[in-house]
Amino acid sequence: MTKTQKSTALYPHPFSKAYWRDAASELKDTRMLVFAALMIALRVALKLVAIPIAPNLKINTAFLANAMGAMVFGPVVAALSAIVSDVLGVIITGETYFPPFVLTEIAGSVIFALFLYRAKLTPTRVILSRFCICLFVNILLQTPIMMLYYQVMMGGKSYVLTVPGIIKNLFMFPIESVVLTLFLSVIQPITYRMKLTYNPEHALKFEKKQLVTLAVLFVFGCGCVVGYLTYHYDHTSLTTAYSAEEVVQMNKTMYGIITENTDVQQPAVAVIEYAKKPFLGSEVTYTVACYAVTPADGSAAEDFDQAPLWSLKKTPASKNENLTRLGTAEIVCKDRTGEVLQYSYTPAE
Repeated sequence: MTKTQKSTALYPHPFSKAYWRDAASELKDTRMLVFAALMIALRVALKLVAIPIAPNLKINTAFLANAMGAMVFGPVVAALSAIVSDVLGVIITGETYFPPFVLTEIAGSVIFALFLYRAKLTPTRVILSRFCICLFVNILLQTPIMMLYYQVMMGGKSYVLTVPGIIKNLFMFPIESVVLTLFLSVIQPITYRMKLTYNPEHALKFEKKQLVTLAVLFVFGCGCVVGYLTYHYDHTSLTTAYSAEEVVQMNKTMYGIITENTDVQQPAVAVIEYAKKPFLGSEVTYTVACYAVTPADGSAAEDFDQAPLWSLKKTPASKNENLTRLGTAEIVCKDRTGEVLQYSYTPAE
């Protein structure tokens, strides 16, 4: 009995029966199943590895393994691999499993396969595959899933996709596209020689106009990152990253500055409400509320335990019944040395 020879056909698009027949036949190929298992293991491992490029911005390297696997074994095996890698990832990290999240894993894997499997690879295809994932998966699909997650798993809290979130998803894609294109340009000849793919060995070659496109995308991506960071630093208080110990330390430091420059009622505490540092700036502007200690139980302020008050942030302090607002200080300090550059104090009305 003769063994049926496996098809090595390339397709200009995935909208044909032959394409899906070949994709389904990969489930009968032992080499492909072994390769899929390796990609699942690599993908799970890389979920814990990210390349930081700026605060709150990083390149998650797992998408590289995802794209390589989808390019080799197609959308059918890619979808099954996505399910397995999602479950294994949750087991390894110990996170609470929320089944709808697997839809984003499947969608991302299938989109990569639709663009890269049994196709003549070009930088344009690679770039479009990453763009579609950023738009259709990370924004359009993930948003309702996150809304459902917050409703079910977070006690009915509301999830809103913010402008910075959209910027991170859409405008990170140029940099990720460049990284992915360069990665596949190295990997594709190897998979071709291993007879895992059927593109010509140097199919993903760069013409001059494509190199220019990648360069423009990279510069555009870097510009978007700078724009995002400028927005992030202008609209995010440094206090969100303070540990409990740092909150106490910084509140006491600001209190010391206030008492050196303003005569305030004693005893009192200071609470940093906002701390702003411009992107690439060297100065931090603190908005600090000064509160008099006025125990609600009528006890003497000098006998009241002030230790818990120093650990308060903006909202808890404003609602604390043992505090009465005295005024607000605006303090500008050198980031590294803490030297006070500007000081102003406005008493409460």
